[in-house]
Amino acid sequence: MPLEAGLLDILACPACHSPLKEQDTELTCTGQDCGLAYPVRDGIPVLLVDEARRPA
Repeated sequence: MPLEAGLLDILACPACHSPLKEQDTELTCTGQDCGLAYPVRDGIPVLLVDEARRPA
């Protein structure tokens, strides 16, 4: 489910403050050293570091 227009422009990774990009059902951090992936549940981004998936 795509996020509301303009939402990605104002969201940032809570861990490193880098921009996020939408991939499937996640928002992925674009920071080179971070790379956390945050879930999107029912169209709502869950931007909690404890809920994020670590990069493989």
